[in-house]
Amino acid sequence: MEDMQLTYHEYAEFAALSLEELSEQCEAEAFHASGPGGQGVNTADSAVRMRHIPTGIVAVSREERSQLRNRQLCLEKIRAELKRRSKKPKVRVNTHPTKASVARRLAEKRRDAEIKRLRRRPEDE
Repeated sequence: MEDMQLTYHEYAEFAALSLEELSEQCEAEAFHASGPGGQGVNTADSAVRMRHIPTGIVAVSREERSQLRNRQLCLEKIRAELKRRSKKPKVRVNTHPTKASVARRLAEKRRDAEIKRLRRRPEDE
């Protein structure tokens, strides 16, 4: 379903789910976290990568030493992303002039140029 584009209404429906319902739609994977943290990070599979299957949103959490807490953080991150995507997009305001308005402006410029040309002194022939 990743290649299919969801509407903001559908993201809003997912964002309205409880964390328990949201976790049922996710698959989680625990792994060794890298980086700072010393022995607590290196000895346990405490980092969590969670994927929301219907939308394809992926969240990774390695902030805590507890795998359970990292799972909760992943769910919160997924919910925050769902809420962000559920906002109605702003209406686009055209910034370029229409073809008709460009044509009107150019016609008016030609008319003004013709009037100014007629004000000139006649050339000697």
